[in-house]
Amino acid sequence: MTIQPQFLANPVVARLICIYIICMHTTSKSPTSTRYWIGVVSLSHAQKGVAGGYAQVSHGKAAPLRRLQEGDWFIYYSPKTDMEHGEPLQQFTAIGRVKDDKVYQSAMSKDFVPFRRDIAYVKCTAAPIQPLISGLSFIKDPVRWGYPFRTGLLEITRKDFELIAGAMGARTDD
Repeated sequence: MTIQPQFLANPVVARLICIYIICMHTTSKSPTSTRYWIGVVSLSHAQKGVAGGYAQVSHGKAAPLRRLQEGDWFIYYSPKTDMEHGEPLQQFTAIGRVKDDKVYQSAMSKDFVPFRRDIAYVKCTAAPIQPLISGLSFIKDPVRWGYPFRTGLLEITRKDFELIAGAMGARTDD
């Protein structure tokens, strides 16, 4: 990238360019930079995603999905069986790997065209969260353990991922 000197004369622009360069450097994908994610959706939505080989989070928004990169691991956590009138479930319900770097839209109706990512789901069994709470580092308060899930998509550590994947009986070796 070549930066023209006239842009550096403006301190605000120069700072933004520096931030951009730093962000591009720190978010570039290297072979050892696999990241781990949890998406929060109802069981019925997770099942549709698994059947279609995609992930959709945060009411179809694109921005959260753009954080995922090819090769990252993705787990669905389902607080309820259905979005509107579902029964409490509180289980990890699906696990897979991000297939590529494409975020795309797919029409579910004429008024709803959500963004998605392709996921290669692996065979697993749903696992309740309750027995795992004390071992998950992203849960800081066991009384309010559901708080981290409010964002719809959260990044977790490899250790947390391995604990959840193990509970689900999922094979995640590379």
